[in-house]
Amino acid sequence: MTLPVEDILQLIPQKPPFVMVSKLIRSDEHITRSSFLIEGNNVFVKNNIFQEGGLLENMAQTAALRAGYTAQAENKPVAVGYIGSVNDFEIFSLPKVNDELITEIAVENQIFDVSIISGKVWCNDNLVAKCEMKLFISNK
Repeated sequence: MTLPVEDILQLIPQKPPFVMVSKLIRSDEHITRSSFLIEGNNVFVKNNIFQEGGLLENMAQTAALRAGYTAQAENKPVAVGYIGSVNDFEIFSLPKVNDELITEIAVENQIFDVSIISGKVWCNDNLVAKCEMKLFISNK
């Protein structure tokens, strides 16, 4: 599979209307980058503003894209992941409908099926959110 990947539904366990990523731009062993176009009918949009939970879910789904892309490259099924904890979640501004988010996650540490990632979300070249997450991958 070559990058970028626009048919991302095969790489993540989430299904519409709960998909918060549009395209996989880049993925290697440490960094994964996605894009996401915010539409007005998104479940996290209120009064044309994309809410905090959507930003958090966007970072988590970027991590899911990474896991799905890696699984597919290894001919394994896409696993389901769970957010175990969120630390240092900061929001600097909330994007609007029709904005495009660029999200980057970096794998800080991985031990067995637990990953510690740092995530950052940009909109119009401005950092809008960041956090650290502990993610658990279920192989069942």
